[in-house]
Amino acid sequence: MDKKLFNVSGEWDYDLSNDILFFKIKNREYSHSIELKNLVIDIDRDNYIVGLQIFNASKFFNVDKIVLNGTKDWKLEINTEQNTAEIRLVFNVLYRNKLIEKNPILIQPFNKEMPDSRIICTA
Repeated sequence: MDKKLFNVSGEWDYDLSNDILFFKIKNREYSHSIELKNLVIDIDRDNYIVGLQIFNASKFFNVDKIVLNGTKDWKLEINTEQNTAEIRLVFNVLYRNKLIEKNPILIQPFNKEMPDSRIICTA
């Protein structure tokens, strides 16, 4: 079966007081979530990943909260294949008038069957 490709727009939000960074694919609603250490992955009724929440985001990315609050362009890429999800999050922050790019990669196996897909989501 071929991998399904989604190239969609998204939205993000950062809760400075609680240090939570949130990314969501527009126009897709989640039906349930999977919790991992400091991450919550939102999944829709068709078992596609449609959102990501990162708790203690400033520690996770090793940047100050105020820096995360100034997040600029971002891109979320999700690849699911053989019940493993690879999540790449690329975003820019402004720090002391310098643009810094962060590019963490998370790979997580799932017990639940998920469709093979590739999602590219940008603001």
